[in-house]
Amino acid sequence: MNKRRKLVFSLLLTLIVALASAHEFWLQPRKYRLNVGEELKFNFKVGENFEGEDWDLKRHKVEKLELHQSARITDLKKLVKADGRDRITLKMNEEGTQLVAMQSNFAFIELEAEKFNAYLKEDGLDNIAEMRAKTNTADKPAKEFYGRFVKLLVQVGNKKTDSFKKILGSPIEIIPLQNPYALKSGDYLECRVLFNGKPLIDQMVKVWNKINTTTFLQNMYTEKDGTVKFPLSSKGPWMVSTVKMIPSEKEGADYQSMWSSLVFEIE
Repeated sequence: MNKRRKLVFSLLLTLIVALASAHEFWLQPRKYRLNVGEELKFNFKVGENFEGEDWDLKRHKVEKLELHQSARITDLKKLVKADGRDRITLKMNEEGTQLVAMQSNFAFIELEAEKFNAYLKEDGLDNIAEMRAKTNTADKPAKEFYGRFVKLLVQVGNKKTDSFKKILGSPIEIIPLQNPYALKSGDYLECRVLFNGKPLIDQMVKVWNKINTTTFLQNMYTEKDGTVKFPLSSKGPWMVSTVKMIPSEKEGADYQSMWSSLVFEIE
């Protein structure tokens, strides 16, 4: 079966061994569903399986952090705290589905060949692996710039609004085609992955859901229109993530990777 059309289900427990170079990044709220007037509190997490460490804001930088509501965009960057359990605390005064979007700076990392090649395999970055093979550099260390472009969806009150499907124009972006907060366990959700505004075809996408202390992972590939469709098999927090890597567009590194994630909750 063609890889583009094949849905590869890999049910993994928390025995998944995380590669040091392939950590997921997401925005982790204390609560996904809030009452009007309640405070949204969330942190920046890096790790695997919804088990992560606080993102080190002494080494990394938030370039942009915004709250997208029905007809308003609020800059949250000035609210970022350098430490503490909650890096952001924000009172939610407007009812509806709310989108929080963050963009980081591009950080630098250098990996030895074996670790870098394992990272490429783990995240389906076949184009870079093939490039290294063709140029006889697969046994060489790799220098990389990597940036994060992530989203968090929360629901305030009962009213469902359209902020969930807003296209932000990030280099890489995951856009749900249905409002997750209008769905329930047993429904399907379809997402589109864009790279530089165009559908990203044959791209590996990871779908994570957590049930109590157990995390399940589905590895999928986007179709010709850049979409993936998957069953929301259980209640709880979900994350859709992907990474795109290209030859570096600026000096100082061999490659440039752009990481994207979308986090929400299903009832």
